[in-house]
Amino acid sequence: MSGRVAGKVALVTGAASGIGLACAQRLAAEGASVVLTDIQDAKGETAAREIGGASVYLRHDVTDENAWIAVVAKARELFGRLDVLVNNAGIGVGGPVTEITLETWRRQQAINVEGVFLGVKHSLPLMREGGGGSIINMSSVAGLMGAANMTSYCATKGAVRLFTKAAAMECAQARDGVRVNSVHPGIIETPIWDTISDTLAGGGSSNAAPTRAMDLDDMTAVATPLGHKGWPADIAEGVLFLASDESRYMTGAELVIDGGMTAR
Repeated sequence: MSGRVAGKVALVTGAASGIGLACAQRLAAEGASVVLTDIQDAKGETAAREIGGASVYLRHDVTDENAWIAVVAKARELFGRLDVLVNNAGIGVGGPVTEITLETWRRQQAINVEGVFLGVKHSLPLMREGGGGSIINMSSVAGLMGAANMTSYCATKGAVRLFTKAAAMECAQARDGVRVNSVHPGIIETPIWDTISDTLAGGGSSNAAPTRAMDLDDMTAVATPLGHKGWPADIAEGVLFLASDESRYMTGAELVIDGGMTAR
C-alpha cells in the first residue's frame, strides 16, 4: 500500500531527531506534505532537506504560544490547510520526588503538557476549516503505569493521556471531523534515553553523578516480554496509521507500542 496520506498536510513537533524525525519521514514517504518543527535548527534543516518534496523546517519552541500561532499561520500560508498534527516534542527528566526542583517540574510540564495543549488549541481551527483531521499526541507507557524516580515524567505523560481523551470528546461533540488519539511507546532507542539513563544510573537523583550508562538492551531484556527494544520507525508506523483514513473510526484511543510491557 502506498500514498496512505497522499494530499494531507502534517505538522510534526520535535521532528529533528528520534521518533519525531521517523514520523516526518514516514508521513512524507506516504505522500504527505510535512512541516517539521524543533529547536535543533541544524538537524531540522538537514532533515527537511533530506526528506525533500514539500517538506519544510520551522524553528519552534512548543512552550511559546506566539510561536504556535506563527507556525500554524505559516502552514496555512504554505499549504492552505492542516490535516495531521503530531504533538511529539518532549523531554524526560527524573529523580526522587523529594529532590526534583520546582523549576525542573515546571519545565517538563511546559514542554510535555502545555506544548500539547497549545498545539491542539491553535491547530484545531485550521483543521476544522478543512473539514477535519487527526491529532496524535505522544504519551508513553509512563502515562499508563508508575515508575520510581520518574514522578515528574509520569505526571506529564498521564496528563497527555487524559487531555487527549477530553479533547477527543470535545471534537466528537462538535462533529468537526477531527479525531484525537494518543500513542504510548515503550522502550525505544531515542536520544531521550541519554537523559533518563543518566538519572536512573545515578541512583535516581537528578543531581547525582551516574555510575554507568544504562544499557537499553539489558534493561529491555528484563522489562519487555518481547525481549528487545523498539525503534523510532516502530512508533512511526503507528502514527501513520492514526494519521491515515484507515483509523477513521478511532478517537480518544490509546495506541500502545511497547513490546508487551503494559500487558504483564
